[in-house]
Order: sequence, then structure tokens, then C-alpha cells
Amino acid sequence: MARYTDPVCRICRREGAKLFLKGTRCYSKKCSFERRQAPPGQHGIRRRKVGDYGMQLREKQKIRRIYSVLERQFKGYFEIASSTPGVTGENLLRILELRMDNVVYRMGFAASRAEARQLVGHAHFAVNGRVANIPSLQLRPGDKVEVRETHRTREPFKEAAELIKSRQIPEWLSVDAAKLAGSVLNAPRRDQMPLDLNEQLVVEYYSR
Repeated sequence: MARYTDPVCRICRREGAKLFLKGTRCYSKKCSFERRQAPPGQHGIRRRKVGDYGMQLREKQKIRRIYSVLERQFKGYFEIASSTPGVTGENLLRILELRMDNVVYRMGFAASRAEARQLVGHAHFAVNGRVANIPSLQLRPGDKVEVRETHRTREPFKEAAELIKSRQIPEWLSVDAAKLAGSVLNAPRRDQMPLDLNEQLVVEYYSR
């Protein structure tokens, strides 16, 4: 599977927004985006009028990169969202939020989605008592996510116990820091998902 291996701070600079791709570093003074916000490349900032298509494309790329989803998979999610009753844009964000790697990140078991994806891929977690090692696994209300008992003494999860204390856990999740476990209480509503994303632009992009 294709994987982005270049510096992720370039992505934030390209999208002109902090996407929090490097975990705790993004909250510190070492954040590259805070020090240099110009787009990557030797020409720096170029004043260019952006049309409707350009704004739609950039928002689609921004959301795709936040959740680390490839283009083909993202388009598949959009097709599922558009065929599901309700608002297509909200359905799309809900699908992305309920991915296994995102839930692990939201619960505070990992400092970034990239780390969450790696931990899930290495089979450190169980869902409803069964080992889960697929980052794109879609979770449902009532699902219980926990660090496998034999893995809880490993270094990443010693740090996670402290990270959970400082992390603001979304209302649609519950977390027990002592047991390194959590549950999906319900599917997130739009006001419980990131408000700085304009999913309607993505709908317009794919509806051209």
C-alpha cells in the first residue's frame, strides 16, 4: 500500500493549516508550521486567485490528509456516505471518525493518528475481546476498545496513561485510563466532530 514518507510538516504548510500530524510536537514551540507557514518550495508564497474548484480540492486534500486516507479509499468512503440516509458531508466525517485508528487516537492511546495506525497494525488492541489489527476497521456504538492485557506494560502505553489525562476525550467516547480501555458510546453528531472542516466543499468537489 502507498505510504507518504516525506516530512509531514510540509503537508501542513501546503494546506495552510496546522493538521496536528506529529502529536505533541504540534503543541510545542518546535512546531515547524508555527515557525514557517509559507507553502513548501523555492518560490514561497505566490499570490494567486483561487477559484471554486481550487477551494474544493484543497478542502478534500486537507481532510484526506488529516485522516491519512488514500484517494481511492477516500472516494469509496464518499460513495458510502452519499448512499447513506442523512447529510452526505456529515456521514463522510462520521465514517472517518469511526475508523479504528482515529478512535484509538481520540481516546488518547496514541499521540497522533500515524502512531495509532502503527499500534493498531502491530495488533496491540482488541475490540470486543478479539484482536483487531486493521486501522480502517469501522467501529460501531457499543464497541469496546482496549489494549491487550499482555501489551499494557509496554512503553507506548505507559506514556498513554499520562497522555489520556491531558487529552480532551470527545463526548461520544468513554475512556478508563487505569484499564487502558474505552467504549464507543454513540455515533458522533456534527457538533461533536471537528468544526474547522468544511465537508460541504468535498461534496461539491465529487458532485461536479
